[in-house]
Amino acid sequence: MMPFMLKYCFLTILLALITVPAFAGAFNAESFTLANGMQVVVIPNHRAPVVTHMLWYKVGAADEKPGLSGMAHYFEHLMFKGTNRIAPGEFSKTVKTLGGNDNAFTSQDFTAFYESVAVENLPKIMEMEADRLEHLNPPPDHFASEKNVVLEERRQRTENDPRSLFSEQMMSALFVNHPYGTPVIGWMDEIKTYEWPDVKKFYDQWYAPDNVILVVSGDITADELKPLAEKYYGTLPRKELPPRIRPKVPGANGQTVMTLHHKLIQQPQLQMVFIAPSEATNKQDSLALEVLESILSDGAATRLYKSLVVEQKKATSVNLSYSSSGLDYGKIWISATPADGVAPEALFPLIKAELDKIIQNGVTGQETREAIERLQDQAIYARDSLSGPAMIFGQALTTGSTIEDIENWPEDIGKVTAAQVQKAAGTYLNLDAPWLRPPVIGYLLPEEK
Repeated sequence: MMPFMLKYCFLTILLALITVPAFAGAFNAESFTLANGMQVVVIPNHRAPVVTHMLWYKVGAADEKPGLSGMAHYFEHLMFKGTNRIAPGEFSKTVKTLGGNDNAFTSQDFTAFYESVAVENLPKIMEMEADRLEHLNPPPDHFASEKNVVLEERRQRTENDPRSLFSEQMMSALFVNHPYGTPVIGWMDEIKTYEWPDVKKFYDQWYAPDNVILVVSGDITADELKPLAEKYYGTLPRKELPPRIRPKVPGANGQTVMTLHHKLIQQPQLQMVFIAPSEATNKQDSLALEVLESILSDGAATRLYKSLVVEQKKATSVNLSYSSSGLDYGKIWISATPADGVAPEALFPLIKAELDKIIQNGVTGQETREAIERLQDQAIYARDSLSGPAMIFGQALTTGSTIEDIENWPEDIGKVTAAQVQKAAGTYLNLDAPWLRPPVIGYLLPEEK
């Protein structure tokens, strides 16, 4: 399995692709539901005799019980630790023997497992996945050892990385009273407390066919897949699933500013993170924010880079990134690295000035059209990958979107107007607005001498 932070980087890249679905109808995706409630999505791609098979469980870090943070990620590890029929580690060895590859990743809202194999080996993959979905049984010594593996992941990838720790703290400060403020890997002290009854209860509650979306992309059709899905997954018993009830983030009365001096920080940096709507919670504003992101930070000719780096020469890099994925919330990250001799604190008013220009004066029709064209051009390439479409559909469907949302995305993004972009900027990035929950601001600085 991937180390946690490597998986995080891998997932970040995938989510960047996920926000750019292909043109409407280009996937020709088909969907059906088994009698036990499992949704199945098939995305035909006959360029090569291979398939990507993915199971997307609608449970993630945000569904964990208080005091058991990291359980979803830890359980992702345990899924490779055997059943009564398959020995620990044998799942991935079998996939490799078949000439394929496999892995898994966890987010706040889902846990996903995937395999890419030749199409004739798909039945074997489905047989093994169905087995561990219903009959997972890791030996006690593996349960204990894997907990130590996760602790070491956290130690190496987070505890020893000041930037990771700082980002973790910023998210905790932003998502007050909401599980998005808890890291996916979990808190160190809580990981240590895991006991088998807690883990078994998590498995029994969430790992059920009616809580899974099966996505298969590649050289297969729905007519060909359906009998296989019914054979291997259709006989699994459905369960009564717990509700996914999550609290709201309360309003804030003040600005949170965080500063970290550390010997491993060589280059100062300013970071800002805002709460924003996700596509699932506000589709229209989400589309407008995607266009705004492209106008502000999609290349050297866009507003933030051109102003701070090219014209004013106050920064060596600046970036705004909007994440539309999330069952409850999205977020907007802004980061900037100051030029030599410029304090990172000096970048805040410069960034604010660029945001204020859009809030007060709007964007031009040409900027809007060019941003939409860039996004639609990127959409062309998202459909060319074998595994990419499976990632796109799985992530979107587990976070509240529909197949129609994915297929129609380019058409929908093409309808965004300059007025909608201005409105979205004023609603979510207005640092002077009393109704806006202010962003968390962070400064990463070298160690003080």
